[in-house]
Amino acid sequence: MFYVVLLAMVAAFLALRVYMVLGKRTGHEQPLVRAAEERVPLAATPRTIDATPEPRDSAGRVVEPPAEAGLRAIVSAEGGFDVTQFLEGAQAAYRMILEAFWKGDRDALGWLTESDVANAFGEAIAAREAAGHTLENRLVSIERAVITNAVLQGRNAQITVRFDADIAAITRDAEGNVVAGTLTDAVETHDIWTFARTLKSDDPNWKLSDTDEA
Repeated sequence: MFYVVLLAMVAAFLALRVYMVLGKRTGHEQPLVRAAEERVPLAATPRTIDATPEPRDSAGRVVEPPAEAGLRAIVSAEGGFDVTQFLEGAQAAYRMILEAFWKGDRDALGWLTESDVANAFGEAIAAREAAGHTLENRLVSIERAVITNAVLQGRNAQITVRFDADIAAITRDAEGNVVAGTLTDAVETHDIWTFARTLKSDDPNWKLSDTDEA
C-alpha cells in the first residue's frame, strides 16, 4: 500500500511539473507546422505611419503633417505598406536614378521612372551627348529624407519625398577637360520627388513620376 501511495505522489509531482513547463493553452498559441506544404502565408500586418527610420530632419520627423491622412489611406488600402521600408526604398531609388542619369543609362531609367520622367531624362542625356559632355558625379550623402505629401485616388497612390543631399559634381568635355564643377567640394541639393504606384497590383515597385527642386 505504501508503494502505491508513493507512486501516486510521484505521478502527481510529474504532472505538476509538466503543467508548470507547458502551461495552459490560451487559444493564442501558434499551431505547430508538421510539413512545409501545411504552411499558409500570413496576411500582411497593417502598419502605422509613426515608424521612425533614419535619417530624420531636425524636428525628428519622417512624415510631415500634410502627408499623414494620405498615408493612412494607403495603409488602409494595402495593409502590407510600411513607411520605414518605403523611405529606405525611396532613398535607394534616389541614388540609383541619379547614377543612371549621370551614366546615361536609359534602360535603368526606363524601369525606375514613369514614361514622362524617363523621356525628360532621355532628352537631357541626348543634349549632353550632343555637346560631348560626360558627368563624373557622386552622391556623397543623403542628409535628410522626409515624406511631405501623400495622395490616394482610387488605387493610384502618390507619395512625395524631400531629399536633402550632398553631391560632388564635375562635367568634362570630349577631350576630358573640366567644364564645370569639382569633386573636392560637395554641393547641397534639395529635391522633391514624387513616387507613384497602383496599389494591389502585381508590380510592387514605386516609380518616380515627378521631380522638382525645393
